[in-house]
Amino acid sequence: MSHFWSGFIIFLVSANILGCFILLRVTAKKKIDHASKTETTGHVWDDDLTELNTPLPRWWLGLFYITLVFGIGYLALYPGLGNFSGLLGWSTDTAYQQQQTENKQKYSALFEKYENQNIPALAKNTEAMKTAQRLFANNCAACHGSDAQGAPGFPNLTDHDWLYGGTPENIEASITHGRQGSMPSFANSLSDADKDNLIAYINQLHGEAAYSEQAQKGQNLFSQNCIACHGANAQGNQQIGSANLTDNIWLYGGSDEIIKETLTKGRSGKMPAHEKLLDEQTIHLLAAYVYSLSQK
Repeated sequence: MSHFWSGFIIFLVSANILGCFILLRVTAKKKIDHASKTETTGHVWDDDLTELNTPLPRWWLGLFYITLVFGIGYLALYPGLGNFSGLLGWSTDTAYQQQQTENKQKYSALFEKYENQNIPALAKNTEAMKTAQRLFANNCAACHGSDAQGAPGFPNLTDHDWLYGGTPENIEASITHGRQGSMPSFANSLSDADKDNLIAYINQLHGEAAYSEQAQKGQNLFSQNCIACHGANAQGNQQIGSANLTDNIWLYGGSDEIIKETLTKGRSGKMPAHEKLLDEQTIHLLAAYVYSLSQK
């Protein structure tokens, strides 16, 4: 944060606290002797219900003053005044790191006994997989679903279809470093007729449609535009995460409308890296669980 905005925030917060204090002092007038004088706001309801203009009770004012003192004390100890980090030096980063350290110390003994087991063997360890299932629920279920069967744009982890490979090493690498998929848009390079021809060829590849003249045109277009990523046999390339177009398994959907949308708009899928969120032992255990899902 720049010095200007830091100073602006400090001024704004300080002005608010001072303003609240002044407001309390102004409104805390001396108690009125109602035996000799009754001061009202001029508001009357139901003919005889009059709103009096009397000071707040002392105990109530005292609570407001305590709140102000608490606010000043909090701002002195914790971040809240621009770039001032507080006397305690607390921050969300340090709190997170402390929590991570505590968790690592707490669970390291549990994970250490799994660390030296290879993933295929670990995937058969029932006790380990119970722990790993909870890790999956906390870190992966939001995208892949609690049943790990995915959703449009999020891969199904229970089958044998893998964009980047389903070996233990590939799974562990995907969790650790993340993946960035990219399908370019052909909106400007292919006409609607070209896209329809390509779709006819793709449908033929996985046996949904018989050979046709339209599919023949699509095959020529495929050779010109798609072969570099999906390969001459259209079975994809796990090195770059390009999809296999011959198995009728789709990440975003395989209807003609969705395939045409993919060709027109392209796709950009991202698997976030977890190397800064989870330690190596945790990732190893989690990879074993993901591996086990496709082995059932």
